[in-house]
Amino acid sequence: MALTMTSFNNNFISSPFPLSTFKLCCSSTSSQLQLNQTPFKHIQNSGVIACLRANSKELAMKAARVAISGGISVLEIVVSTPGVFEVLQSLAQEHPTMTLGVGTVLKVKDAKNATNAGAKFVMSPSTVKSIMHDVQGREVLYIPGVMTPTEILSAHDAGAKIVKVYPVSALGGTRYISALKKPFPHIPMVASQGITIDLIGEYIAQGATAVVLSDAIFNKEAMAQNNFDAIYQLASLAASQGKEAVQCFGLWIFILSIVTENYQVHQWKHSDTVNPTFTCFFQDYFTLLQLNTVNKSKLVLQMDGSLASVVLGGMRVC
Repeated sequence: MALTMTSFNNNFISSPFPLSTFKLCCSSTSSQLQLNQTPFKHIQNSGVIACLRANSKELAMKAARVAISGGISVLEIVVSTPGVFEVLQSLAQEHPTMTLGVGTVLKVKDAKNATNAGAKFVMSPSTVKSIMHDVQGREVLYIPGVMTPTEILSAHDAGAKIVKVYPVSALGGTRYISALKKPFPHIPMVASQGITIDLIGEYIAQGATAVVLSDAIFNKEAMAQNNFDAIYQLASLAASQGKEAVQCFGLWIFILSIVTENYQVHQWKHSDTVNPTFTCFFQDYFTLLQLNTVNKSKLVLQMDGSLASVVLGGMRVC
């Protein structure tokens, strides 16, 4: 038995959040990244960009391989890492479907070297217009660093598909991302600097497309002691938290789309014939799921008598 939705308004098909949102949250489609996906989609589906800096080429290679084996699918190597382009090239050959990139890039020359070595994205702590102009028309994704609303809009108008808000923790963390997304809901943002694994879900809930994790995965003490077991555990936890946050956000987006379309009451009931995408969220043990629009800021999901609240624009329970 599966779940279907009754009293479903066909006008929902034309809502700004189509049913394809569900597909990102199904285990069958999120378990592996598709070859034809863009770097942006890889980053969006992962929710986490692991940022690696090391004091030797050998350490960088070992740490990167351990993080990848732990589940990391998007990896940034800081340009100051010794032998960074050699490491990148080796990893790109070993993992051709991964999204690998180079970070803290400030020169066009480094951006070109990164691309030639197999980088699918290049990231900077600020907006370097010469790099942005150089990558236009190429398959590499440039993620410029921004701090203020003016910088965000300027980078977007200059052609940036996504920006990195840096240094986010010093600017207010999740609250700053939430504040920025109000005037710029159409501009994808990566949150970077000082983020811990336990805050991944909150950042994504507040509107971040993904978060950059550096010391949270490549712990300085673990790196210094060659404690790759610890790095593996941190990478595994971060990868799972990122995917969980992205999947939960898919449900949140669907609920938000219902609110913005002014739907009042919808019900999900057991049925033998149903679009399988719904099963990704509402498992068979829910005999009845009633979604009641309380107001524009809060929804109540009633599941077999238990209540779970979803607060729009803030924390939510999936």
